[in-house]
This record gives sequence, structure tokens and C-alpha cells, in this order.
Amino acid sequence: MTTQEIAQKLVAYCAKGEFENAQKELYAEDAVSIEPYATPNFAKETKGLPELQKKIKFFLEGLDAIHSIKVSEPLVVANAISFTMDMDVDMRGQGRMNMAEICVYEVKDGKVISEQFFF
Repeated sequence: MTTQEIAQKLVAYCAKGEFENAQKELYAEDAVSIEPYATPNFAKETKGLPELQKKIKFFLEGLDAIHSIKVSEPLVVANAISFTMDMDVDMRGQGRMNMAEICVYEVKDGKVISEQFFF
């Protein structure tokens, strides 16, 4: 799969909130996820697909509702993908909030090997 094809699938999954399906289909087993900062439940950097799957499951279980997800068209350069994502969600215990971020991915051998989020 080309980087452009991965980008299109990734954007489609994210727009539907199907983050777990994106990981299963598009991510390498040794993928890495990097956040702007550590949280009480996860380090700033998470390594390995099983740990990334735990991380997204924890995030989704912390939502009471997803009102909308808006994803921009991807920008693809060589083996890099980026797009913006805006989520209107109800976080358990925190109420309704807008989460806006820039998502950046690196692809190698037809799989996502890293993701990094800026917000």
C-alpha cells in the first residue's frame, strides 16, 4: 500500500471514529505513538501496537459521547502524512469539550510506524 493510500484510509477511519480499526489494518507491530506530554495513565511515548491499542481503548472508554469528528484532507510528502482533526466530545467527568490537533504519521514498508499529535 502506498503512503497516499494509507493516508486516505487513515483519514476515513478517523472521520468515523474507527481508530481501533485503523490501528489493526494500517499500523506496524512496532509502531510508536508520541503525545505532547505524559498523562497519569500513559507515558509521552508509547511503543508497540498492543500498547497503542490499550491507549486508544482507554481514550475511547473515557468518552461519554462523540458529537462530531472533522478531519482535513491529508497532506502527503514522501513517507509522511499529516492532517488536522477536530473532535467535539463529552469526556467522562470533564463535560463537553473540543479537541483540535494536528496528526502526523510516518510510513515504512506500507505500514504506519509512528504517530505524533500536536494540540
